[in-house]
Amino acid sequence: MSDEVKRGLEDVLVAESELSCIDGDAGELVYRGYSIEDLAQKASYEEVVYLLWHGRLPTGDELQSFTDAMIEERTINTGVYEQIERLAAADESPMAALRTIVSTLSAYDPDADAEVIDHEANARKARRIAAKLPTALAALQRCREGNDPVTPRSDLDHAANFLYMLNGSEPDPVLAETFDMALVLHADHGLNASTFSAKVTASTLSDLHCAITTAVGTLSGSLHGGANANVMRMLKEVHASDADAVTWIEDALESGRRVPGFGHRVYNVKDPRARILGERSKELAEAAGEMCWYNYSITIEEYIDDHKGLAPNVDFYSASTYYQMGIPIDIYTPIFAMARTAGWIAHTFEQYDENRLIRPRARYVGNEDATFKSVEKR
Repeated sequence: MSDEVKRGLEDVLVAESELSCIDGDAGELVYRGYSIEDLAQKASYEEVVYLLWHGRLPTGDELQSFTDAMIEERTINTGVYEQIERLAAADESPMAALRTIVSTLSAYDPDADAEVIDHEANARKARRIAAKLPTALAALQRCREGNDPVTPRSDLDHAANFLYMLNGSEPDPVLAETFDMALVLHADHGLNASTFSAKVTASTLSDLHCAITTAVGTLSGSLHGGANANVMRMLKEVHASDADAVTWIEDALESGRRVPGFGHRVYNVKDPRARILGERSKELAEAAGEMCWYNYSITIEEYIDDHKGLAPNVDFYSASTYYQMGIPIDIYTPIFAMARTAGWIAHTFEQYDENRLIRPRARYVGNEDATFKSVEKR
């Protein structure tokens, strides 16, 4: 056994997976053998969820049946709505609220008491979690804004229905398609921190709701899921300042500020998801006749590349894309969680299928020969 300490488990192989593969040097991402470029352009989020959960793309009939089954599960229990209202009234942060909501959903799940490794029960739980989270998140945001929740519709796909519930109006087809693409891009990404935490929880034979609750908590950290919102806040600072983007970024770096949305633990080149979202951000800007957010982003990207040798990750361009869609900054990371639920569930399924308790070791470097003294003599 090696005594080398791998902090952060960097480059340590702890599992095998058929779900997604990342080539950090080539800047490539695939889900079950399909390039992320093909899936982003050609597949719906529902197709990608089916692919991740079932190992293959669905036929037309299978996709319709799967979509119908998801639609049937969109409605949330009155008790969950009441919890959402309490969380909104308490001004709980959206990610903390989402973590509580996932846990609350388990209390109303008909399969809550099923065996942890019951495949059919887990499939039903998975559909409920994935279908209900958009309803719950949209309701949370509307309650935070002082509005009534909007009932989900059965004639809209996953992405369009979320936008409808969030805004209470007919979703724009272009924005709905863009949002669907964003969900596809965020659906899975190897053994990242939140996915690993879900697997650790599942390895104890905790149930699916516990695993997803753990993952949401992990994603809430600023080093994992919070960068997208911070990128948009940065762009708004640039916009509000009297300086151009280059001057602003120079001053920020000189003062020791960290620029969010750059660098990645796996990619050594530009994140392929950032390439795709960057193109879509530009298209939205051109269509709206408002290029400032995209232009700020491009300027900052080029400066950081030239001076720091860092490339943008998916968070960098998801920020301006979501902002141009009218999505509130506070729920960027919860949307990340909503999309990534597909991958978390798929990895949890893999963990259950070949389970072994995940239990690494730590090297003890503390006191070796302490002598105990009674409290009176300390």
